Amino acid sequence: MDHAAPSLETTPPPALVELRAVDFGYGERKVLRDLSIRIPRGSVTALMGASGGGKTTVLRLIGGQQRAQGGATLFDGQDVGAMDSAALYAARRRMGMLFQFGALFTDLSVFDNVAFALREHTDLPEALIRDVVLMKLDAVGLRGARDLMPAEVSGGMARRIALARAIALDPELVMYDEPFAGLDPISLGISARLIRRLNDALGMTSIVVSHNVDETFAIADQVVILADGGALVQGSPQAVRASQDPLVQQFLGQIEDGPVHFHYPAPAAEQDYSAGARR
Repeated sequence: MDHAAPSLETTPPPALVELRAVDFGYGERKVLRDLSIRIPRGSVTALMGASGGGKTTVLRLIGGQQRAQGGATLFDGQDVGAMDSAALYAARRRMGMLFQFGALFTDLSVFDNVAFALREHTDLPEALIRDVVLMKLDAVGLRGARDLMPAEVSGGMARRIALARAIALDPELVMYDEPFAGLDPISLGISARLIRRLNDALGMTSIVVSHNVDETFAIADQVVILADGGALVQGSPQAVRASQDPLVQQFLGQIEDGPVHFHYPAPAAEQDYSAGARR
C-alpha cells in the first residue's frame, strides 16, 4: 500500500528535510510505513494526527535519535541514518529542538539555560555569549527574566525560554514537540505567533507537532496529517480543510466516532455482562 501523501503543490520549493518511503517500528509494532514527506525550506510545517500516529517518531528520525528501518531521512540532501557520529553531531548543531513542556534545566537560571548550547558548542567569549543570550531572550520578550530560576516562571514563560534556548545557535531547522500543550489561551497565542515570527525573521524552517488545530493552522504553510503509518494528506491548511477524507474530517471536526473508534474492540455488551453474571 502506498502511503505517500497526495501532492497538493504544483512546483514545490526545495526541501530542507525529506522522508522518502520511510519504514519504522518499535519491536513488532509498525509505526511508519512507506512514509514520504517534504519539508520546504523557510516553511512552517505542521505534523498532525491522532495520538500514537508517529509524529514524535518523525522528529526523532530527523534528529538521528532513531534510524529508519527502510527508506531514507534526508537533511539538506544527506541521509541522517547513514551519518557517522561526527556528521550527525554536525547536523544536529544546525537543528534546534523545543521539547514538550520546555524541559528546562531546573538547576540553571533562565540565562544559563539559554547560554548552555553556546558554551557547549562554541568558543565564544563570555561577553559575547551574554549579548547573544540577551538578544534571544529579548526576541521572546523575556530579557528581564534572565536571573530567575525555572521554578519561578509560569508554564507559558518556560516554553518561551525553551524557544530562546532552541534558537541560541541560529539553527536552520527548529522542531517543536507539542509546543502548545498545557498553555492558557493567552500564552498559546503568544507562542504560536512567536513560532511564525521567528521562523520568518531568522530565515528558519520549522516543524510543529501539535493537536491544536486552530492555532497551528493559523501559522502553518503546510499541514501533514499522519494516519495508519503514512501521510494521509499533505498541503496548505486550506487544502487540508477541504479534504473529504473521513479521518481528516473526524480529526478537524473533533468528532467522537469515525475511522478512529471511540470504543476499544470488545465482545458484545450482552455477552460480556451475562458472562460476568454467570461467574
